[in-house]
Amino acid sequence: MLFEEISLKPQDILDKEFKIDTRGYRPQEVDKYLDVIISDYNSFIDMIKKYESEKKELVEENLKLKQELRDTNDKIDLLKNSSLKEMTNVDMLRRISTLEKMVFGDKEDQ
Repeated sequence: MLFEEISLKPQDILDKEFKIDTRGYRPQEVDKYLDVIISDYNSFIDMIKKYESEKKELVEENLKLKQELRDTNDKIDLLKNSSLKEMTNVDMLRRISTLEKMVFGDKEDQ
């Protein structure tokens, strides 16, 4: 999940209270806590970079697929509007017969 790598939630940071010494907060405790925050920020940055990269790849793939869809639709429209649509099986057999006669000659003439 997205936030499994994150140790602290915003409310945790807000609610954090440091023990006070005679001189103020304990520096070691504050440093340790800040190290956890820094680690979380680094994790967030890495996750953001990863997801941005994935998003870029998906956008490119989406654009490619949209173009393929447009091309396919154009081809379908072209085929729908061509004269081949109106040709029946009988018409194709007549055309094949005519082409065979042209290529092989008319056998009846020989």
